[in-house]
Amino acid sequence: MILLSNALLFLIKTILDLMTLVFLLRFYFQLLKVPFQNQAAQMVVSLTNFAVKPVRKVIPSLGKLDVSTLLLGYFCQLLLTVCTLWLSDYPLFIVGSGIWLKIFAIALLGTISISIAIFLYAVLIQAVLSWVNPYTPIAPVLNKLTNPILSFFRKFIPAAGNIDLTPLVFIITAQLLLLTILVPLENNLFKSIIS
Repeated sequence: MILLSNALLFLIKTILDLMTLVFLLRFYFQLLKVPFQNQAAQMVVSLTNFAVKPVRKVIPSLGKLDVSTLLLGYFCQLLLTVCTLWLSDYPLFIVGSGIWLKIFAIALLGTISISIAIFLYAVLIQAVLSWVNPYTPIAPVLNKLTNPILSFFRKFIPAAGNIDLTPLVFIITAQLLLLTILVPLENNLFKSIIS
């Protein structure tokens, strides 16, 4: 029974994390004006239209912020947290409101962690492709996605000769943020609920 529960949890986590990823990708693509003529961007749109279109009718955008898409990403993380607790035989429906605040906080931390991971891997892939194939069709998407972050870092970090060190510094900073703050905070909140 425990094996089945673990397999089900793995499946749910994989699906909901991937859904969070595509919803957040769509949100950041729209926010940063990534060209949607690219195949990668079109794939993200086609994977998320089933939920984004109906939710947009209820929750409109706030200027450049596509709130509905962002909330869908957050909702996937909230659903993942609830499913994880439910599969752990946690009495979800008889707990006080304080526990629900922690559940909402865990979902928020999960959403932030996946957002950081999106930019982390975009910078990493862009750095690798700049050496291997800088004119790949996905390059415009990666450039639009990473340019705001790398431009910010370039204000403080000068180039070493002809080598731009900002991708490396960002990757290290993002990893440190995930490993030292976000993941431990999420784990501590989760443990405080279960104990």
